Amino acid sequence: MGETILTMRGMTKSYFGVKALDGVSLDIRKGEVHALMGENGAGKSTLMKILTGLVKPDEGEIVFEGTKVQFPNPQAALNVGIAMIHQELNPIPEMTVAENIYLGREPCFPGTPFVNKKKLEEQTRRLLEQFQFRAQPHTKVGQLSVAQKQMLEIIKAISYQAKLIIMDEPTSALSESEVKTLFQTIERLKGQGVPIIYISHRMEEIFAITDRITVLRDGKLIGSRKSSELDSDGLISMMVGRSLDAIYPKEEAAIGDTVLEVRGLTRRPYFANVSFSVRQGEILGIAGLMGAGRSEVMRAIFGIDRPDGGEVLMEGEAIKVRHPADAIRHRIGFVTEDRKELGLVLSQSIRENMTLASLSKTSKGPFVSRPAETALCDGMTASIRIKMNRMEQEVLTLSGGNQQKVVIAKWLLTSPKLLILDEPTRGIDVGAKAEIYRMMSKLAQQGMAIIMVSSELPEVLGMSDRILVMGEGEIRGEFNRGEITQEQILECAIGGGRIA
Repeated sequence: MGETILTMRGMTKSYFGVKALDGVSLDIRKGEVHALMGENGAGKSTLMKILTGLVKPDEGEIVFEGTKVQFPNPQAALNVGIAMIHQELNPIPEMTVAENIYLGREPCFPGTPFVNKKKLEEQTRRLLEQFQFRAQPHTKVGQLSVAQKQMLEIIKAISYQAKLIIMDEPTSALSESEVKTLFQTIERLKGQGVPIIYISHRMEEIFAITDRITVLRDGKLIGSRKSSELDSDGLISMMVGRSLDAIYPKEEAAIGDTVLEVRGLTRRPYFANVSFSVRQGEILGIAGLMGAGRSEVMRAIFGIDRPDGGEVLMEGEAIKVRHPADAIRHRIGFVTEDRKELGLVLSQSIRENMTLASLSKTSKGPFVSRPAETALCDGMTASIRIKMNRMEQEVLTLSGGNQQKVVIAKWLLTSPKLLILDEPTRGIDVGAKAEIYRMMSKLAQQGMAIIMVSSELPEVLGMSDRILVMGEGEIRGEFNRGEITQEQILECAIGGGRIA
């Protein structure tokens, strides 16, 4: 690690009288990967928004490459070499991969404002090849998967040849091979002296690639340590102010009658002949690699996509689900993997988002009762501990973890018999994860059937009563709790067939 390239001192910022940051300091050295850790709402995002010109601090100063700076907007930060990969993706779906990467800096024909599309696509193709990115430069971004969009944002940030790169949950939607490619790129950037501020809730990543760790809690600086001086327990203790004795608080629940049964469900080319069931009080984990068809099966069950064949039964009776409204009527809830795009209306309030799926409880005809909505939401926000200033604030202003809690609350207010959770803890800190796990256990004990799709294998193993492994659109294995390891799940997903 080299000399200090960035110093932030005494950064303070308040919203509605509540301090999001309280005198936080941070220094970054050339050629280091520096982890910024803390629970959702700890102040990490606010600190980075200040650094990149998205937010103006109330107090504090920033020194970059020996010069005191203050960025009025993100472009000003980019101009001096500070790039950020945001957790919440913001590509333009109607534009191509090439147009998204080079937006605002397209190569033009000399002396004209006209874009040289051939040169644009050639530049992009060379860049994509470095990352083994499978899409073509002319592919519309709207056609990409969440994982591909995440990788595209990483490629775009690196294309600026930045002097400092901030990565906020960069692997949250990436496959194992894509993560490996990213880590190789990070090592290459380190070798070039480019420092990286790395924000992630995945402990194994933090200890695998970072040199130093800075921890924030409740808007305050808790401390900075070398990564080699900490272990998972010590880091968690710094982050949450207590030790987490049980990361996966799975409690026993009485397993009852079958709630959902799927027979021969097919939607080519995504999945074929998928059959399984889930019972009252059971948490059914579904594991598999990216592209295995896990989310696509859940979308078909919930009526987002129309299957080609097969049938779905609720409590022994075949049901027709042509639209999500049909699923809701049959008391099925679905927490999608992309909360920003499919789970929330970001410009609306917490109250409005929480009652979106249960308006029949708070309205008469076309008129919605705000007092009825508030009464419905008050108990729920307290029980699942949503951190907020007031019910009427826009859900956009919440941290990622609290946004996820709003999505879960929205479905719990519909009193579902079956709750589908697709990547329920994606981008959520360890403390919030434990809260969601406890909530899942409590709901199962109350008799709810739960399907959990997750790419985090420790989560699948820690919380599931039964595990299905999918690969290439089919179910390749079924295991009871305690019958299988992480390595065996991967072997099953890749190679197929049940493992003894």
